[in-house]
Parts: sequence; structure tokens; C-alpha cells
Amino acid sequence: MPNSSSISEFLLLALADTRQLQLLHFWLMLGIYLAALLGNGLISTAVACDHRLHTPMYFFLLNLALLDLGCISTTLPKAMANALWDTRHISYEGCVAQTFLFASLFSAEYSVLTIMSYDRYVAICKPLHYGTLMDSRACATMAAAAWGTGLLHALLHTISTFSQPLCRGNVVDQFFCEIPHILRLSCSESDYLREIGFIVFSVLAVFVCFVFIIVSYVQIFRAVLRMSSEQGRHKAFSTCLPHLVVVSLFVSTDFLTYLKPPSISSPSLDLVVSFLYSVVPPTLNPLVYSMRNQELKDAERKMMSWTNFSRDRLLICLNK
Repeated sequence: MPNSSSISEFLLLALADTRQLQLLHFWLMLGIYLAALLGNGLISTAVACDHRLHTPMYFFLLNLALLDLGCISTTLPKAMANALWDTRHISYEGCVAQTFLFASLFSAEYSVLTIMSYDRYVAICKPLHYGTLMDSRACATMAAAAWGTGLLHALLHTISTFSQPLCRGNVVDQFFCEIPHILRLSCSESDYLREIGFIVFSVLAVFVCFVFIIVSYVQIFRAVLRMSSEQGRHKAFSTCLPHLVVVSLFVSTDFLTYLKPPSISSPSLDLVVSFLYSVVPPTLNPLVYSMRNQELKDAERKMMSWTNFSRDRLLICLNK
């Protein structure tokens, strides 16, 4: 069997056996990818261009949209290329890069979601201190900490994973290079247990963040229910509900991936679950936020109308 020094490429999981199904999967993934690009691109552009959205809440939403774009761009394009060209190959360097990028972006996204819950807590429970606690410097520091934490977390995991001797072939039973599936190729029991320890620590860190989010929302709902104004309650719920839905989607798919019992594990189930947590949230997050946020919808509508106006003016000039 080959060791890690002799492996030049990995073989990813084939999504289908027939050419027709491979092409069908390609078009489905292309549609999902374009929807994610469109949704997150609209949010990013609207927040960046509309001065009314230059607030802490939308600043962190911009970071979330960029992380979603990065996450789905790390996994789907390679899977689409493999389905289109009827191949399973990914180079060793490409697998390392994919593992590092996905782990860093995924970890940073969870940190940003945690920060967004803190932002809502301060805005609703401590409104008089909001300008001080969530000024531009504090927001930039928290965002940098989220991205930096993701990079450090991914660096440790990637080094630990790929420094292990791999002697059980080069077949990764997943449509992208995912750490648990690469660990199954390891032939060093001690290194394997060490990386499993890293994963357990990461899951505990995610659980701590999840508890922080829950505690924040308990305080938020208590404060909202004490509001005398029905309009104030409606506005508070409209800003909190999308974030709560996104967190629930993110956490449920993540925990289902890493905490499901080994007895029910199978290649097809692992594929479905990994697709749920790596592809579905980045695609649905823009829809969730846009549906419940009137300010964001107005900014996107204004931006699209301006784009149509500019296109019409360009066509008129060309016709002249």
C-alpha cells in the first residue's frame, strides 16, 4: 500500500455511475452554485454600496455572505468539474488546499454567527451602550478575530491531518476532501487519536458558542416580551429571526455530520449529510435574510433597478 510520501493525488467519491446521471448532477450543482453566487453576491454588493446598511449588523452579514461564497466555492466547482469530465481525481496539493480553505471558512462562519448574536443582544438589551460597545473599531476587531481564529483552527487541523502517514490507499469516500474521511486512510493509531482529539475539542468549542447564542437569545426574548410597543417587538423579531434560522440550519447540519452514531454511517448517508452542511446553508442563508429584512430587500431592489437603468442607457447609446 502507498504511504503519504508516494501519494500524488486522491480519488474523490463518484456521484454517479452512468454518464447521464453525472451530467444531471453537474447541472443541479451548477444551478445551486449560481443561486448561492447570486444571493450572496447581491447581499455583499447591497451592503457595500448602500450607506444606510453601514451598521454593525449588516457589516457582520457582509462577512457571513463572503464566508458563504468562499465555502461553497471551495467544494462545488471541483465536484462539478469531476462530474462534467467523468473523473474523480484531485491532486495532493489541491486536497490540502481544499481542506485548509473549507475548515478555515467554516470555522470563521460559526464565529461570525456567534458575534452576530452578541450584536443583537447589545442592540436590544443594552441599546444605550450600543454605540460604545459596537463601534467601528470593535466590529473590525471582532471580525478580524473570527477570520483569524478560523485560519488558526484550519492550520492546526490541516497540519495534523496531512502530517500523518497514509497507508490505506488514496480513495476519499466523499465529494470533497473532508478531514474525517482522510483520517480513515491513516495507518498511525497515535496520530489518528491525536487528530480525533482535535475534532472533539472543536466540537466542544462549537457547543460552547452554541450555548452562548442560546443564552443571548433567552435574554433577547425576555427583553422583547417586556417591550410595550408592538412595532418595537415586531422590528426586534424581524432582525433576530433570520439569524436564529441560519444558526439552527448551520448547527443542525453540523452536529448531524459529526455526532451521528457510527452504526448508521454509510457512504450514501455521509454524502447526503456532508452536502447538507457544506452546500445548503450557503445557498439558503441569503434567502432567509432577504425574506425577513425590509431594509435589505429595499437596497437590493434599488441596486437592481439602477443596474437595469444603466443597462438601458448603455443600449440606447449603442443603438445611436
